[in-house]
Amino acid sequence: MGGLTGLVQGAVAGPAEIGLSLERMNRIEAIDALGRTMLVEAGATLQQIHEAAEREGLMFPLDLGARGSASIGGNASTNAGGNRVIRYGMMRDMVLGLEAVLADGTVIPALNRMIKNNAGYDLKQLFIGTEGTLGIVTRLVLRLRPLPLSHQTALLACTRFDQVTGLLGRLDSLLGGAMSSFEVMWSDFFGLVTTPPAKGSSPLAGEYPFYVIVESQGADPIGDQARFESGLTTAAEEGRFADAAIASSQSQRDAIWALRDDVGQMFRLGHPFVFDVSLPVAEMEGYVSEVHAAIATRMPQQRCFTFGHLGDGNIHFVVVGPAGPEARGSIEEIIYRPLGARRGSVSAEHGIGLEKLAWLSLSRSESEIALMRRLKQALDPRGILNPGRVIGGAG
Repeated sequence: MGGLTGLVQGAVAGPAEIGLSLERMNRIEAIDALGRTMLVEAGATLQQIHEAAEREGLMFPLDLGARGSASIGGNASTNAGGNRVIRYGMMRDMVLGLEAVLADGTVIPALNRMIKNNAGYDLKQLFIGTEGTLGIVTRLVLRLRPLPLSHQTALLACTRFDQVTGLLGRLDSLLGGAMSSFEVMWSDFFGLVTTPPAKGSSPLAGEYPFYVIVESQGADPIGDQARFESGLTTAAEEGRFADAAIASSQSQRDAIWALRDDVGQMFRLGHPFVFDVSLPVAEMEGYVSEVHAAIATRMPQQRCFTFGHLGDGNIHFVVVGPAGPEARGSIEEIIYRPLGARRGSVSAEHGIGLEKLAWLSLSRSESEIALMRRLKQALDPRGILNPGRVIGGAG
């Protein structure tokens, strides 16, 4: 157990299980400013790591809404994604080395500090994204980046989905690779977080089907701002969005991001069923329309809210309404089943845990799952590490 912010029942202990908490292993042991690395214990929170890196003029790129309580070991064990994947990659891309404890007590001290190291198997990959089923991550060597000196943020409104997808590629080009985030909120979600009792409000006049948060980071505040505004001007002249609000201060940037992070608004409307899927961007418009139509027709008592990290192919659905296992099963069928034909994934960044066991085969082949089971059997033959998660069974 890390910060217990997971959403797939990966750290929910059953009556015959023992919870192993790493919350007291929370030290930041060392920062190598020259080598841009940080050695930390697995229980350190993401926010602790952000603050420690910033004191050295550096940045740890991973960022997500639960930053204040999510632990870095949990981030690694689930291969967390967050808001900046489009530029910096997933958690897997930010870990240079780690220490892990196997089921038999063996300590694997794979605390590599180098970006390049092809000396045999990259053993850390056995423990990143495997949700504690192959070993317990206890320490990590993180890759840091230079602290950006400039942040440019804007909220854009689009009238059509093809504007959204066209904007993604065009802005990435116009900003010369400086774009760090491209978040999309459908009108159902945006309307909820910008009307009372929500505290947020829209900086744009009018209502639109889609809202995009675009952010870039750089090292030249004046030049970067000029490039950002020039890129948006070009995109506007090309008809790629309908309206825009450009943040001119940190408080305005925070206000824009607060809209995206205010997912708690949905929970006051009923029992939330949270989904996290990914698929090719070209398939998204048809897929989301199919999901919304099916829920409206088959489950009209439920409300569906949609948002996500569209720049890296990740969509979140939160379906709110009456609770119960039947409701859950019907909603899962509506959301997961269409992913098979579109070669999508039932889990973009949250993992499988217990919640998605029945749907793993939709995204992984029989031979892939068989290999997962062989790895589990080899490293944990008694099935004592997070039993039943990810691939099911006892071991």
